[in-house]
Formats: sequence, structure tokens, C-alpha cells
Amino acid sequence: MLSILRMIIVVIYCILVCIFGCIYCLFSPRNPKHVSTFGRLFGRLSSVFGLKVELRKPADAESYGNAIYIANHQNNYDMVTAANIVQPPTVTVGKKSLVWIPFFGQIYWLTGNLLIDRNNRAAAHSTIAQVVKSFKTRKISFWMFPEGTRSRGRGLLPFKTGAFHAAIAAGVPIIPVCVSNTSNKIKLNRWNNGLVIVEMLPPIDTSAWSKDQVRDLAKHCREVMKAKIAELDQEVAERESAGKV
Repeated sequence: MLSILRMIIVVIYCILVCIFGCIYCLFSPRNPKHVSTFGRLFGRLSSVFGLKVELRKPADAESYGNAIYIANHQNNYDMVTAANIVQPPTVTVGKKSLVWIPFFGQIYWLTGNLLIDRNNRAAAHSTIAQVVKSFKTRKISFWMFPEGTRSRGRGLLPFKTGAFHAAIAAGVPIIPVCVSNTSNKIKLNRWNNGLVIVEMLPPIDTSAWSKDQVRDLAKHCREVMKAKIAELDQEVAERESAGKV
């Protein structure tokens, strides 16, 4: 019964947010500040799913300027966990097929996110060029999932290099965002689904890396994130077992 009630609330809430968001965004379509605004609105669903989301970010995070944020991509629950920490003006890079999702696809486009065709290598290279150009002409940041797909409990997958090519070409830092494990954690018929920690790490300077070292940079960032995620998972486990959630 609880799972049915939750899904009814989630569906109604999402439809209302998307409809309101589309109308709201028509007054300033494709404004990158909208992503953070509506990301936080979707983030409020965490309590509906019985999650306590704890956000951590450096004290000076508001002043980082142009950057590429990279985060681990676990499942659809990322929308109610990681979305809470998106800094304006940051847009995401998502699959072109997202635009066909009723209600959500329209607000995803109107809020200024960048849509790409991941099955087309030429389009993927063009996307990197668009990202670099955006950095040079606008005060904007990009949020990317370097794994390229949801990990679904398989741990942190190998990173694709697109985000790192763009960061080196644009001369902007990479800012890792780590989310503790949510795979098989959320049971819709369970009232309390525990703690999720979302932590933003300090920027990783890319100025010392050349385009020939892009794979090394990707590997370095993955190692940093893998270590932090393991640390967060251990902390969550200890706090939940001690009842300190």
C-alpha cells in the first residue's frame, strides 16, 4: 500500500512541476539557472522515498565559476539525490531521446540542458566543441556522468573521455560529485530507507594536463571518486547501524 501511495504522489508531483516549469521557463527559455531551480524541486521527492539526503560541499563552492562537474550515475534516484547539489548556472548533458519523455522531456529542454546523440560519434565530437564554445562565450558550467550509463549496482564504471577532453580544451577545472550507494537501498514498501550522502569535492585543476593525457586524467578522477564513494558508503553503513540517521 505504501508503495502505491508513494508512486501516486511522485507521479502527480512530477507532472505538476513539469507543467509549471514549462510555463515558467517560457518567460526565459533555455536559461541555465533553471536547471538548479527545478533540480531542487525534484530533489524534494527524497523525503517521499524515505531518504535523508545529506549534502556536503566546500565552503567556497558558490564562487568556483566555469567548471565541469562529474558525478557517479547509479539509477533514476539520482534525480532526487544528486540534483540537490547542482550549482547555478549549470546545465547537464543528456541523451537526445530524453526530449520524448512526456512532460519531463519538455522541461529538460526548456531549462537549457544540452541534448546529444550518443550513437553518433561525429555528434559526440560536435558536443565537445559546443561545450568548449559555451565556456568561452557564457558564464556556465556543465554536469556530466562520465560513466555514460547507469551503473545499477555494478560499482563505478570506467569513464568515457568526453568530459575530460572538454575540460582540457576549455581550460576549466573538473569538480567531482560523489553520491553514496543507492542501489538496492530503496524499498518502496519500507517507510525509512536510510541515509544518502552527496559530497562535492574540491576542483581538480586541468591546466597541467595535455590532450595526450586525457585518459590519465580520466583515470585519476575515477580513482579519486572511487575512494571517496567507498568512504561515504562506509560512513553511511556505520551511522545506520548505530541508529544515527
